[in-house]
Amino acid sequence: MSIQTTLNVKLDFYKEEYRPNLVDYHLSGEQSNYASDPLPALLKCEEDNTRHPVVILYNGEPAGFFILHGWEGVKEYSDNKDAILLRSYSVNPKFQGNGIAKQSLQVLDSFVKRNFPEVNEIILSVNYMNIVAQHVYKMAGFIDKGGRVMGRKGELFILHKTL
Repeated sequence: MSIQTTLNVKLDFYKEEYRPNLVDYHLSGEQSNYASDPLPALLKCEEDNTRHPVVILYNGEPAGFFILHGWEGVKEYSDNKDAILLRSYSVNPKFQGNGIAKQSLQVLDSFVKRNFPEVNEIILSVNYMNIVAQHVYKMAGFIDKGGRVMGRKGELFILHKTL
């Protein structure tokens, strides 16, 4: 079973039934600097079977989206072949402020362990200017070990969470 839950937030692999909610999901100006809207990210998943799209459900309604990317994504940031990369993470602006990000990251570990048992670490990159996201990720247990890379929009901090 792929669904993982806490309170009113669940994680589930993308299903076609979620598409209508993701079509009308556009990040605000500043947020769009750091993550892509779900539909363009989904297109990349269709072209790359190492990208696994995940929907964040809030009270049963799609409220967020991210991708778990295998080795092809990880190798840009780490030499750990047993890691998975969290990318394109976002919460739909109309759902922000409900603690969805915090709750979704709390259930992420068990979701990954259940669906990717070989994975021993979750890695992500976050823009140095995206202070809010850095705080959320660190509160969820991600650690900055000092890794840095240059992204399209500036320096990225590489954060790690051991499973």
